[in-house]
Amino acid sequence: MFKRTLLATAVAISALPLTSLSVQARDYISIAGSSTVLPFATIVAEAMGNNPSYKTPVIESGGSSVGKKGVCDGIGTQFIDIGNASSRMKVAELEYCDANNVTLTEIKVGYDGIVLASSKSGIKMAISKSDLGKALTARVPNADNTAMIDNPYMKWSDVNPELPEIAIRVYGPPTTSGTRASFAEMVNEKGYCKKDADAKATLKAVGEKAKACRSMRTDGAYVEAGEQDNLIVQKLQQDPNALGIFGFSYLDQNSDTLAGAAIDGVSPSFDDIADGSYSVSRALYFYVKHEHMDVVPGMKAYLNEWTKHWDEDGILAENGMIPMGDDERAATKAAMTNLPKLTADMLK
Repeated sequence: MFKRTLLATAVAISALPLTSLSVQARDYISIAGSSTVLPFATIVAEAMGNNPSYKTPVIESGGSSVGKKGVCDGIGTQFIDIGNASSRMKVAELEYCDANNVTLTEIKVGYDGIVLASSKSGIKMAISKSDLGKALTARVPNADNTAMIDNPYMKWSDVNPELPEIAIRVYGPPTTSGTRASFAEMVNEKGYCKKDADAKATLKAVGEKAKACRSMRTDGAYVEAGEQDNLIVQKLQQDPNALGIFGFSYLDQNSDTLAGAAIDGVSPSFDDIADGSYSVSRALYFYVKHEHMDVVPGMKAYLNEWTKHWDEDGILAENGMIPMGDDERAATKAAMTNLPKLTADMLK
C-alpha cells in the first residue's frame, strides 16, 4: 500500500508580465490548465523550487482547454510555457498552435480515474456506465425510439428501478474541463449511446452519431461546480444526497469523508485503476512550448523533476496519481530530452 499524504501546499497565482521574448524573459516558468493535473504539477514545482538555482514555477488552474489553448496562444513571455491537460489535445487545437507558429511536445505523466463520489454519510451508489450515462446525457430516446428528447429522468430509480429513489443531482466540472470531456466520452457516448439498444436504434433513425450524447444535462440534474475540484468535495460534504465527478486523487485525499461509487461492479481504487479494472480512467498530459525552452530558465529542470517523483514509490503516487509502467516512463523521459514535435498524425 502507498502512504497517502495530504497536499499542504498553496498554488501560486499571479499575472504574467506583458513583455516579449526579445525584450525580457521571465525568470520563472508559467503553467496553466487542468485542475486534475494541478496538484501533481504543484508537487513537482515545489520540489524544483527547493533548488536555489530556480524559482518555483507559477501554476494556475482553469481547465484542460485553458491549458491547451493558452500554450498555443503565441510566443513571448506574456504567454504560458506549459499547458496541463487531463484530456489529449485534438487536431483542431493543434491547428490553432500551428496558426500561431507554436511548436509543442506532448508529455504523458501518468493516469487518473474519474470517480463518482458521495458523502460517506449519504447516498450509497453502485451503477453501470450505461445507467450513469443515461441519467446525465442531455437527450435520450423517446418511448418508440423515433426521436431524441430532453432527458425526463428526475430520480435515479427512473433510470433503473434498482437505483435509489432520490433526485438525480450530480456536481461536476464545466465545459472547459478535460475531466468532463473524458467523462462524457467514456460514459455518455461509449458507455451508454454505443451500448444501449434503444439509444443506438434511435440515433440511427434520426441520423445522429453517438457523439451527440456527450452533451450534459442543463436542467439541474447535472450542476457545473467550477474548475476547482475541492469545491465539489465541499458540496458533497454538505449535501448527503448529491454525487460529484472529479479525479481520483481528490477522493483519495478525502477518503475519511467521501466514498467512491462502484461503476460496472468495480470501485475506484489505486490498484484497480492501475491494472485497468476500473474502466473510467484516462491519461494525464502536459504540453511544452519549444520556443520557450532555451529562453525561460528552468524548463529542462522542470521536465527532469517529474522523473524523480513519478514511479510507484514516488510522492505523486502517494498523492493519487497512477504511475505509468517502466516502458512508458522510459519513452516519456526520452521525449523530454528529444522534444519530438507534436503533429496531427500523432493525434489520429
